[in-house]
Amino acid sequence: MPPSDSSHAESHPTSVAPGDAPKRRGLWVAALAILIVGGAIVARFVGRAHAERVLARATLEAAVPSVNVIHPEAGAPNQDIALPGYTQAFTDTPVYARTSGYLKTWRVDIGTRVKKGDLLAEIETPEVDQQLRQARADLSTARANLHLAVITAERNENLLKTRSVSTQDRDNAEGALAADKAIVESNEGNVGRLEQLQSYEKIYAPFDGIVTARNTDIGALVDADANSPSKELFHLAAIDTLRVYVSVPESYSRAAQPGATANLTLDEFPGESFHGTLVRNSNAIDLSSRTLLVEVDVDNRAGRLLPGAYTFVHLTLPSAVQSVTLPSNTLIFRKEGLRAAVVRNGHAQLVALRIGRDYGEKIEILSGLEPSDEVISDPSDSLVSGTAVLIAGSKSE
Repeated sequence: MPPSDSSHAESHPTSVAPGDAPKRRGLWVAALAILIVGGAIVARFVGRAHAERVLARATLEAAVPSVNVIHPEAGAPNQDIALPGYTQAFTDTPVYARTSGYLKTWRVDIGTRVKKGDLLAEIETPEVDQQLRQARADLSTARANLHLAVITAERNENLLKTRSVSTQDRDNAEGALAADKAIVESNEGNVGRLEQLQSYEKIYAPFDGIVTARNTDIGALVDADANSPSKELFHLAAIDTLRVYVSVPESYSRAAQPGATANLTLDEFPGESFHGTLVRNSNAIDLSSRTLLVEVDVDNRAGRLLPGAYTFVHLTLPSAVQSVTLPSNTLIFRKEGLRAAVVRNGHAQLVALRIGRDYGEKIEILSGLEPSDEVISDPSDSLVSGTAVLIAGSKSE
C-alpha cells in the first residue's frame, strides 16, 4: 500500500522562506561591525594605556640625572716620586778664636779651598804673652824651692839615723817637700794653659773645605771671653759630599730605605741628573706633617753643586705600592675629606680616597678605588650617596 502524503511530507527538511537569507546576512554584518567598533575601542584604550606607560617611564627617566662615567687607570704614570729639598754641606761650621787680642793677619778669603791644618789667620795677644812669661818665672821659682825641699828632706832623713835631728824636724821637711811638689805641678799646669792659649794665636782649618765667609779684618778686636758671645771669624764648609734632607710622605716611606738610590735634578742643570744614595732616615713619622725625614748623600768632588741649592730628589717606588689614577675633575671636596662618586646598582655612592702624587690633570689614588669601578665624571657638588643616576648611553628596561 503506498505511503500516505503526510508521511512523505515529514521525511523532507523544512524549506527556507525566500526572505530569511537577507535577514541572516544583515545579522552577520551587524555582528561584524560591532566587533570592528569594539576592537577599535579596545585598541584605542590599549594604545592610550601604552602611551601613558611610556610617558610615565619617560618622566621617571627624565627625573633621574644622566651621568658620564670613567674607569680608573691601573698603575701610576711613572714609578718614582719627586720631592723638594735643598743641598747642604756635609760639614758646615763657624771658626771662632780661642784667645783674645787683635787680628794680625788673615790668609784666606771667601771661595778659598783649604786643607786640614792650613793657616787661616794670626792674632796678636800681648797680654797672654806677658802672662805666660810670668807663669814660667813662677814655675822656675817653684822648681828651685822644690829642689831645696828635696835636699832638706834627704838631709833630715840621714841625720835622724844618728839622732842629730828630731823626728818632728824630719816630718816637717817631708811635708814641705810634698807642698813644693804640688806648687810645681800647679805652676806647670798654668804654664801649659797659657801656652795653649798662645797656640790659639794661629787659627788653622779644622778640615778640608771651602771658606764661605770671612767676618774679620786686620786690626779687629778679637774677644774670646767665655762670659761674652764670641764673633765668628770664618765659616768653613766641606762640599766634596753634599747632604740633602727630604721629607717623604708616610704613604711612600717604604721607598725610603737606607741604601736606596736617588737622583737629583736642579733647574740650573736642565736635562741632567746627579746620583745620590739614601744613607739614613729618622725611623719616625713626624706627627705634624706625617712625613719621614731622610738624608741623601751626593758625591760632589767635581764641585758642580753648591750648598743651599734647591733641588728635586727622585726616589724609586717599590713594586708593592699599587695605585690607580683619576682625572682631577672626578674629585669631590667635602669637609670629611676627599671623595669620589661611584655608580653601584644604579645609585651614586661617595667613597673616601687616599691620594698620592699630583700629576696636574690626574691624581694618584692609593686606596678607595678599583680599576673596575665606574666613577662619575664632573659630579655635582650637591651629590649625596644613594642618589639614583642613569649612565649616559645606557637603556633602561
